[in-house]
Amino acid sequence: MRFLDANIFIYAYYKPKKQLTEKEHQMKQHAKTIISNISKGKEEIMITVVHVSEAANILKHGMPQEQLTTIVRGLFMLDNVKIMDVTKNAYFAATELGEDLKLEPNDALAVDIMRQNNIEEIYSFDEHFSQIDGITRLPSL
Repeated sequence: MRFLDANIFIYAYYKPKKQLTEKEHQMKQHAKTIISNISKGKEEIMITVVHVSEAANILKHGMPQEQLTTIVRGLFMLDNVKIMDVTKNAYFAATELGEDLKLEPNDALAVDIMRQNNIEEIYSFDEHFSQIDGITRLPSL
């Protein structure tokens, strides 16, 4: 099982208003492949409700509400997707971990949830995950 960061959804679904660089184009293609594999049940992932919300809050600016609702509902219906609840205490703990690791709270939350569930790989384009001991960031571009 791997953890899924919100930015994978953003790269997969967001329609840019400008021409993508070659690296951004590669990232978009990787993100689409990851989402496709998850949608087809080819692999198990974990995500938190906070990360789903983070993706939805950005994607709402670039797609119709009906499409966004379909994507979010579909994610909740997949048997191979484990969506974790987050308590206020867990989020507070993530802010403290974030101070230690120099990460913003949502990224620290991902690390904390990964550690609690013995997950060592994360789908993310945030390069700072590569600097965290015990975590492998995928895809590596």
